[in-house]
Amino acid sequence: MSEELAIQTKTRDMMKYGFICLRQFPKNERFILCADIRRSMYSMLRLTVVASKRYHKKTTIQDLDIELAMLKNMIRVSYDLQYIDSKRYELWSRHLSEIGKMVGGWLKSVSK
Repeated sequence: MSEELAIQTKTRDMMKYGFICLRQFPKNERFILCADIRRSMYSMLRLTVVASKRYHKKTTIQDLDIELAMLKNMIRVSYDLQYIDSKRYELWSRHLSEIGKMVGGWLKSVSK
């Protein structure tokens, strides 16, 4: 696992925290919004692995950026609906912001 990228580790850390937050959601949302958030987090992890293995990375990193934006919006909706409190929202958003900076830098380096 020495060849693993830092973004994969950060994504996994974000997922661990996200799964803890998802336990607090009401039962009626567990199979709808929770499932979509879970799917999005797994998709982000998958895209980081795929991008690290591909020769042409740009489109995969752009897909990762789109998935990140979708996840940010779903978490914002969760906060707006008061499924997560402000402390959890802040911490989860901080994780996503760090990942976003890494994705942006990665995209910049590939675009050159």
